[in-house]
Amino acid sequence: MPVTAYPEFPTNIPTHPLLVIDYELVKNGDEKEKDVLWKAATTLGFWYLKNHGAEEFVEDMFDMGAETMDLPMEEKMKFEQGDGGSSFGYKYAGANAVDASGEPDKIEFINIAKDDALSWPEQARRSYPSTVNNRMDSTIVPFVKKSVEINDMILNVFNTKLGLPEGTLNKLHSTEEYSASEARTIKAPKNLPIGRQALGAHTDFGSLSFLHNRLGGLQVLPPGVDEWQYVKPLPGHAICNVGDALALLSGGILHSNIHRVYPPPGAQAGFERWSQVFFTRPGNSVALRPLSDHSPAIAEAVSKLTEEQRNVVGPGVTAVDWFNRRIKNQRVKNRTGPETWLASRGTEQGRV
Repeated sequence: MPVTAYPEFPTNIPTHPLLVIDYELVKNGDEKEKDVLWKAATTLGFWYLKNHGAEEFVEDMFDMGAETMDLPMEEKMKFEQGDGGSSFGYKYAGANAVDASGEPDKIEFINIAKDDALSWPEQARRSYPSTVNNRMDSTIVPFVKKSVEINDMILNVFNTKLGLPEGTLNKLHSTEEYSASEARTIKAPKNLPIGRQALGAHTDFGSLSFLHNRLGGLQVLPPGVDEWQYVKPLPGHAICNVGDALALLSGGILHSNIHRVYPPPGAQAGFERWSQVFFTRPGNSVALRPLSDHSPAIAEAVSKLTEEQRNVVGPGVTAVDWFNRRIKNQRVKNRTGPETWLASRGTEQGRV
């Protein structure tokens, strides 16, 4: 199982500060706290979330991940996600490219579909290793349900701030429709060479990411800044961020920021880096375009965009097509050249 005590994050490493949001205050309707959340989501697009109530489930998910990664490679490969554009299942280290040169990534992970967790014990999307199935009732289903609850609450705040009809964003992310929403447990190896990317620069594919880690390594490239900056993990705080889908639906009002994973700094580099995340993504049939017809604020924001920017926020594809394209073109086995990796890009707009 992952180590419970790690070296402190180095004090001499520059970090990018994030706003801290108290989930309990948001849940209880505190308007000032909602305003802070809105500021975070429309500027950097990243924030810390405390008092979220998911910590106990996260520890159990790390245990499940460790049990899964300890399986023989031959067994794990029976559940590999494949090269067709789906991400559910196991991904081995080196399956994805981290940049246009085709350099392979350094992480392995297990992805469990939201649809499979919520339909358990019935199989909705695919099968999983025994280590996953054995933990479904006690660990995975509770984590997924809690994550959905938290992200649905955040979506509701954004819905109001955008001036959308009540429940619009939640309907687009309904648990009743199949989607690419998933829980992911990630293992990155220790002692990676300095400057070697474990996970390449990208924007997230979906709407909201609910991330938990114990070691540094996450870096962001803030708007208007050319230098990557670490985000320091804080005990008991999740790191949350907006993904491409919400940026597109909001006409760019909500910000999907570029980020990557580098080796942890200082003494932390000598430890395996474990992360637990839940990705909330729209229903597969949802069209990714600004909801201008339903929100004067979104219509106004789109009217101020250049033609190039409008093309970015209105790709005219469904959520499942957007997601599958990005996944498929990251896979090293699908690579024909730099153009393959470029075809996996989202809203980065040439910054990486």
